[in-house]
Amino acid sequence: MEGLALIPLVLSFPVGAFQLIIMFNVKKKSGIKVPVTTFASSAVVLAGVVLSLTGSSSIQLFALCLTIFLENLLLVSFFKSLMTETVSKKKAEPVQETVEVQPAVPVEIPEVSSLIANTIVSAGKDFVFQAADSFNRNSELNQLIDFINESLIREIKADGGAILLIDDFEDVIAVRSFSGSFPPPYKLPDDVPHKFIRVETHMRFAQFGLDENIFGQIARNGKPELITNPTADERIFQNEDEDFLKCGSYIIIPMVIKGTVIGVAALARSATSTPFSSEEFENAQVLTDFACASIKNVYSFQEYVEHSDLTRESEIAGKIQKTLHPQLLPAIPGLSMGNYYNPIDGVCGDYYDVLPSRNDRISFILGDIAGKGMNSLVIMVMIRAIMRLIVNTTQSASTILSWANRGIAIENNIDHFASLSLINYDSTNHKIQYATAGSNPILYYNAEKAAFEKLITSTEPIGVEKTSVYADKEIQVSSNDILVLYSDGLTEATNAQGKQYTAERLMAVVEQNKALTGKEIAGLVKTDIKNFTGSVHQHDDQTLLVIKIQ
Repeated sequence: MEGLALIPLVLSFPVGAFQLIIMFNVKKKSGIKVPVTTFASSAVVLAGVVLSLTGSSSIQLFALCLTIFLENLLLVSFFKSLMTETVSKKKAEPVQETVEVQPAVPVEIPEVSSLIANTIVSAGKDFVFQAADSFNRNSELNQLIDFINESLIREIKADGGAILLIDDFEDVIAVRSFSGSFPPPYKLPDDVPHKFIRVETHMRFAQFGLDENIFGQIARNGKPELITNPTADERIFQNEDEDFLKCGSYIIIPMVIKGTVIGVAALARSATSTPFSSEEFENAQVLTDFACASIKNVYSFQEYVEHSDLTRESEIAGKIQKTLHPQLLPAIPGLSMGNYYNPIDGVCGDYYDVLPSRNDRISFILGDIAGKGMNSLVIMVMIRAIMRLIVNTTQSASTILSWANRGIAIENNIDHFASLSLINYDSTNHKIQYATAGSNPILYYNAEKAAFEKLITSTEPIGVEKTSVYADKEIQVSSNDILVLYSDGLTEATNAQGKQYTAERLMAVVEQNKALTGKEIAGLVKTDIKNFTGSVHQHDDQTLLVIKIQ
């Protein structure tokens, strides 16, 4: 039992001695105040150990030593927490220095009282929730902006507030939300009477050049401003002496999204109210940061919805368009044909067709409709329907184009047009009659002359002017002659160096392979284009139709 009693003593003595050494070093080097009671407790512990070793009763000795040991551990724990608290307080001491306000610098919330911080964070959450509600309601951004403006006025205890957004296209900043009493810090137009309701109405719908007044200037430099003495600020214009026009204190903060200023949030107090404090200025910056994050989310959601709508529209139009092009070229005696069709993105603007209406007329059509999307698809459907109806008549190529043009141009609400090439081939006498509208040429390879010729007439595209006149041209063709119809997306395809494929290269490939069938020639052109462009993304559709006379 006496041996066991010595164990606490052996442990207590070095712990107590170590504690005294640590306290002396801390006091000497750090300057931290160590309570006198702590030194006294450690001294008592060491004295108790010595006295216990001289005692006679082993049981008393064990109890005394155990108590001293536990006390020593408690003192060590207390001393550790005391040091931690003292060091933390020392680090938290504010450093007095002048700090220049910088644009879009987030305010450190720990510097705000806990009650105010909770209020600010709660208001910020409300911005996010309001933005989420706008997703569900599919409402406009104006409702969120109004909510933000009212919240800023309420939380900062302003008399009035306004949110102005920049219109990049017109280089102006315009009021998008206005509420409360807001003495205008700029010169009112001469035609605005100095009456409260008229001034308020003017501000609610006002827009300014970015260099016209303080709103645009702060939006330009991106630096938040706290103005407590408007008479000393040359940017503030004092209108007449009416009380509601007297300038007071202002907070104007740029609204920044992804590094770009989209507008400003402005708060005002009248001349008779207490000016805004620096703490309120900081709180307004925090709330404005929350507001910008909420607006950014709405912008992102709107972009996503718009992209989804366009993608869905494109998918629907693409499926419809697949039914408009020939799935297989028809087998026509005396002719060898091949094609290459490469729609780049979404709805293709190119249209081609082969219509064997009767023995003395086989029609070849290739069109390039301007633009993409549903409007282009509508034009394509209309042209296809008109052409399929009329080519079966005895009308000439130019008349067919004229009728198609009037049918498209009469639709004033459709702002689209198309370049179109039409060949009518008479297999009974080996003559072709052709007419073109717009810039699409027809390449004709004369086997006898071993030379190419561009067949084109200078006319306006389909749909531009309903009085446009088109001309017929006829040529005699012979065996091994080749006709090539193509869209400009094919010859304007670019490689990694930015060079275009060109019509000259197309003609060279055709001429080099003139002995092959039309299908084989079209396949070789396709391979050559892919080798030329490589992995470079193209921006226009590519369509080719090769017709070889056998």
